[in-house]
Order: sequence, then C-alpha cells, then structure tokens
Amino acid sequence: MLHPMPLARTAACLRRGDIGLLAFTEMVLNRLDDMDPQLQAFLPEPGRHERVMRAAQATLERWPEPDVRPPLFGVPLGVKDIYRVDGLPTSVGSALPAALFESAQADCVTRLQRAGALVLGKTVTTEFACFEPGPTRNPHNPAHTPGGSSSGSAAAVAAGECALALGSQTIGSVIRPAAFCAVVGFKPGYGRIDAEGVVYVARSLDHVGLFTQDVAGMRLAASLLCHNWREVCTARKPTLAALAGPMLELLDDEGRAGYEGQLEALQRAGYAIQRVTLFEDHVSMEDLHRSLMACEMSREHQLWFEAHEATYRSGTAELIRRGLKVDPVTVERARASQARTRQELHNRMDAAGIDLWLSPPATGPAPAGIGHTGDPVMNLPWTHAGLPSLSIPAGRASNGLPLGLQISSRHGADEFLLHQASGLEEALSGLNTR
Repeated sequence: MLHPMPLARTAACLRRGDIGLLAFTEMVLNRLDDMDPQLQAFLPEPGRHERVMRAAQATLERWPEPDVRPPLFGVPLGVKDIYRVDGLPTSVGSALPAALFESAQADCVTRLQRAGALVLGKTVTTEFACFEPGPTRNPHNPAHTPGGSSSGSAAAVAAGECALALGSQTIGSVIRPAAFCAVVGFKPGYGRIDAEGVVYVARSLDHVGLFTQDVAGMRLAASLLCHNWREVCTARKPTLAALAGPMLELLDDEGRAGYEGQLEALQRAGYAIQRVTLFEDHVSMEDLHRSLMACEMSREHQLWFEAHEATYRSGTAELIRRGLKVDPVTVERARASQARTRQELHNRMDAAGIDLWLSPPATGPAPAGIGHTGDPVMNLPWTHAGLPSLSIPAGRASNGLPLGLQISSRHGADEFLLHQASGLEEALSGLNTR
C-alpha cells in the first residue's frame, strides 16, 4: 500500500513541467480510487474526480509558464476533516449535521491553495479529533491502527495518495500517527500557524499540524504556513538531550529497544547526546492537561451537545460531561503548568547548552486493531508546553511496523528544528532499510 510521493521533489517536477499536471492529477485520482477502499484515509466524495480535474485545469491556466508557478503548483493536499474547506462539507468525524460546522474556509487551507496546492479531499479523523476512531487502516499493516486523531492524513501521505496533508494535535494527534505510519509529522510551536477555520477541541491546546514523506518537504510546507518564517543556515551539529527518567518506564520492549538503537545511531554519526531526566511528575501534568482539554471542549460543544447529545459517540460524550465538571481553579492550575513547563524546559536548555530534545513519539509501534489509536502520553509534555515537535521515521519493530523519533526545540525555533532535522534524518536513514 506504500508509494513514494516526496513533497519537495514532486512540487519541483510539477513547477518545471517535468510532470504534466493533468496527467499527474489523473494518476493521483486513479490511485486514490484503487487504494482507498482498503485504506479508507479519505472521506467518500461524489464527483471528486471531476472537481479535482477542474481545479487542476484552472491551476494550469492560471500559471501556464513554469518560471512563475508557485511553490506547491499542482501538489495534491489532504485536509483533516476538522478544517473548513469551501465547497466540501465538514463532519469532524461525527454523525452530527454538517450544517452545524459551516463557516469561512480555514486560513491554512487558503494559504496552501494560494501556493498552488489542489485539495484532493477531506481525510478521516477520529470523532471531533478526540478518541473515538474512524475506519482508516495503517498502510504498513491494515490490521493495525494508523494512530489518531489525524489518522487519515498520516495514512494518506504514507500510502502516496497525497504529498501533503493537514492534521492537528491537542495531545499527540500528529506526532504519534506519523511515527506509526513512517512519515514526517510536524507540530509547530503553539500559535506559529493560524488555526482560524478549524473546529476546535481546546483553543489553548490545539496546534495545526502537517504530514509529508520527508523533512525537505516539511521545510517547504512549514515555510509557507508559519508566521514570520526565517530560514536558518548553520553547519554545526546541534547538542542533543535524550529524555531519561520515569516516562521511559511507559515504553514497551520494542519502543525501548528502538529508542536505544536510535540514540546509538546518532552517536555513531557524531552527535553529542546528554541523557536528561525530565517530567518526573508527568502524571500530574497529564491530569491537568486532560482536564483543561475537557473543560475547553465542553465550552466549544455546549450548544451542539445540548441539541444532539444522543448523536455523540460514548467516549466523546463522556469527555464533554467531564469537562462540564472542571472547576476554574483546576483550569488556572493547568494554564500555569503550561507556562511553567515551557520555561523550565527553556531554562534546562540554557543551562546545559541543549539545542534539541529527543524522545520516543509513542510507547512502541502501532497497536493491533483499529478500535484504539494508541497512547499519546509520550507527546503530551511537549504539547502541554507548546514547543515545536517533529517525528521522523527511525527504524522498525521486530514485527516490521515502523518506529519514529520525536524531536523538540524551544518555542519559536521551528526553523532551527526543521533545518537540523535533515541531518538527523540522514543519520537515522540506515535504520529504515533494515
């Protein structure tokens, strides 16, 4: 089910005209027709073929000359079904009436379209980007979950159905599915990409996210969406700090072995790595994060839930009911914890000369079955602090399923993170061929 479609190379070929846009778009649509009945990464859309081909023709007519074509000319884009897209319904993975969620198109979708991207369709999300899974399969093994909540976006990119996809992360919904599907997943620092036009889970926790097949493509996409993007160019290797301490006890045997192998590979490539104990009180942090998430979600859904409570799936309904009981003191404690965690991480980086943090993106490879999307606990601290995080493919478990490595930087250093990630990707590439 896997197919190469690296964003940067695909975009360059389309811009130059090495690949004819209409023929390429036809090929992408045919692949989607052949592949997606099994993968179920995209929502069904009557008339998709005609709509996308019209958009491709219009794109070709708007930019007929290669030297003036925009960066994403003709690139197929998957959009997680929590982002509003003009002309397509937004269901947010739920059975509620789509009319409830109608509003202006998401800003990030508009930016990508202006850069030449073609919206291939909406990708499957868990219900309201929470915990109730959709039907998407992992393209590496359909008997396993692709992760959530950005399940369709991660799987679609891994399968080469599209070169770029939008996701979102409130706890671990970009980094974990990227690791499970062996793609690059990027969660920018909180606020670096405008979330306007999304159906929110929790406004103070939600991050726009992106999926590509490699780091070069991610740098291209992020440069078009992150506010005040400034390219970084440095030849020095970063000083790395690897997560140590009680959180590693949450890893299964495959996750632990994979993580140690990743650190060894980076050291062989000449990277200096410190082992630093962090998040000793991660249980308390998780409780606060989940309480804030539930509280803010209950506010977002108040009117919808009052009118359609019976239509919500049980896990989502329980989360909203829990949120209604969260008191203001707990909310303030959670927000204080966010700020404190970010500052403490920055202080540790300053004191020890740390450039990037390394940690597992999940407790192990993708679990069997699609009734559960895996545990986001390894992603939660970085999301809680709002730091930029990236997952890159980094080896395989004994059952052949992918493993990834999570890399995080200080807030505001998204450019540095993605610049340095190219070297880390190369250093770890040998693990992906074994």
